[in-house]
Amino acid sequence: MKRWNVLEIGSITTLILSLVTVINIIFACIVVFIERRDIGSTWAWLMILFFIPVLGFLVYVFLGRQLKQNNFFQLTAEELAFFHDTADKQFQDIHKHGELLQKYSKLVKMNLKSSNALVTTDNEVKIYHDGQAKFDALFADIRKATDEINIEYYIIKPDNLGKKLRDLLTEKAKEGVKVRVLYDEVGSRRMSRSFFRDLIVHGGEVAAFFPSWSRLINLRINNRNHRKLCIIDGEVGYVGGFNVGDEYLGLSERMGYWRDTHFRIKGGAVALIQGRFIMDWSKATNYERQNIEKHFSFRPDHHPGNSAIQIISSGPNSQTEHLKIMYLKLIVKAKRSIFIQSPYFIPDASFMDACKMALLSGVDVRIMIPNKPDHPFVYSATLVHVGELLPYGVKILQYEKGFMHAKTIVVDEEVASVGTMNIDPRSFRLNFEVNALVYDANVAKELHELFLQDSESCTELTKERYGERSNVAKFKQAVARLLSPIL
Repeated sequence: MKRWNVLEIGSITTLILSLVTVINIIFACIVVFIERRDIGSTWAWLMILFFIPVLGFLVYVFLGRQLKQNNFFQLTAEELAFFHDTADKQFQDIHKHGELLQKYSKLVKMNLKSSNALVTTDNEVKIYHDGQAKFDALFADIRKATDEINIEYYIIKPDNLGKKLRDLLTEKAKEGVKVRVLYDEVGSRRMSRSFFRDLIVHGGEVAAFFPSWSRLINLRINNRNHRKLCIIDGEVGYVGGFNVGDEYLGLSERMGYWRDTHFRIKGGAVALIQGRFIMDWSKATNYERQNIEKHFSFRPDHHPGNSAIQIISSGPNSQTEHLKIMYLKLIVKAKRSIFIQSPYFIPDASFMDACKMALLSGVDVRIMIPNKPDHPFVYSATLVHVGELLPYGVKILQYEKGFMHAKTIVVDEEVASVGTMNIDPRSFRLNFEVNALVYDANVAKELHELFLQDSESCTELTKERYGERSNVAKFKQAVARLLSPIL
């Protein structure tokens, strides 16, 4: 056996270090010159690559790569023309659809232009803020299904609630109802591939979004489908923050009561939710669909309500951060009040500046966050950012009853958004998200009142309390702030 001398070992070590340096330089060039990233994210990745050479390279491979953005969902020329032409027509006719839409016409037009978020004005909206009530309603609608059930969740857990959903879908498949289930592979990592075996045997279809190479390796761990959508018979649609699992019913000892918000919608917007599902399903399964316009089955004779809604999607395939700029437009438009609920509050500089402008203008800005974090490091970053707004007069409320997971914004008791987007870089530009933006004072006022009710289960984080943080907490928050662009 050959014995290595000190000089040979030194030469090999030098070669390895040189190779690592070259690899780091190559990836640094990719981050800086090829990939389109914001400056904060760019510097954070450069720090990781240069200060943690080998591990930083592995972290980049799993977390740092960006998606190709050109027509990611592979829409045909006819489908692109459908969206463009319909958006153009609505862009021209927005003044015909009532006083509130006229007041927010710039916001409507921005969403039409940036993300083809078509407008429907005939919707009926029911708000669910309790998991048991939401799933009772969903299961009742599924039992009534006669044609088609489409389910899309970031997390489906193989626990009691997950099994109840699976068994119900299996029964409907046995009846001849077309059942499709789309789940995110990383979000639903606790679920084995055999969980839906009986559903598949009886004709149901199940797919994973960005599936893993193995149970432990997924090279798209940073770009996940965070959407939660359910569409039954093209008539009823659900969108909001609840995933599928016992903890969302408040049955987790660690998390306690789960406070979330979900919409049940009937009306024209259901076709838009259906279209969103079809595009996601097609991407996950290479499903050869008919023209997307056929799935947007508008029913001009079906008018259950009068709420105007835009369904706005965003993701790493988007050139523009559609949902973030929608929030920014709402914030700068506000005249009286902005009520925000989010489990994470790690906004970028533009979002922080918009909040500061609103506060300096005398707008009542209230932000509700959990007081029971599910990710302690991320929670440290949240505290840093809300702390920066305290001198400007923001009211920060920490939810004590359990875990606050709702993703809502209500402006001036007139317009409101509920969906899947958290206020953090991951939701802004890394995950696939969807929100329902509702132009209806009655819906907005109900969400406004729910916020005030939730406030009774909160403690206020004042400047005095924030200033009493320990040095250890300050250090954690400083580090978290530095890495917040890539959290």
